[in-house]
Amino acid sequence: MKKCEFSEKREQIVAEAIRPVATELRLVDAADFIALLRFESHASLADLVESAAELYFLPGTVNFGLGGNYNLDWDSNPEIVLDLELKPRGITVYARLTLGNDTAGVEISHISFQHPSADPDENTAFLAKSLEEAKFVKSYALPLAS
Repeated sequence: MKKCEFSEKREQIVAEAIRPVATELRLVDAADFIALLRFESHASLADLVESAAELYFLPGTVNFGLGGNYNLDWDSNPEIVLDLELKPRGITVYARLTLGNDTAGVEISHISFQHPSADPDENTAFLAKSLEEAKFVKSYALPLAS
C-alpha cells in the first residue's frame, strides 16, 4: 500500500484491535511457525490464526491470508511474518503481522472499504467502529475514580 497521511493511524487502529490475537499467537513456538511456513502448511497456519482469533472476534473476522515468512539468522531472535485478512463489517484489510521475541507489529498492505466516503477521516473512523463491533469483548471508557 502506498503510504499516506492516514496509513499510520489506520495501522495503529488495526494493531490495537488485534493485539490480543498477536499475544495468543506468540504463545506458539517460533520453530513451529517456521516449520509450518517452510513446508507451506497453510491449513495448519490458518487453523492457528483462527483459534487465536475466535477468542476475541466474531467468526470470519480475522483470517490467515495464505502467506508468510520468517527471518532467522545466527545472531538474532526469530521473527515470524503472517499475512492476515481482517473482514469486519464493510471493510477488508490485508495486513502483515510481525511477531518478534517481545513485540508484534502490523503493516497494512491494502484496505478496501465497501462503501468508501470521500472524507478519509470518516473512513478511518468507520474502520475503528467496524473492528470494535466485530469484537466479542467490547471496550468501554472507564470512569475515573474521584
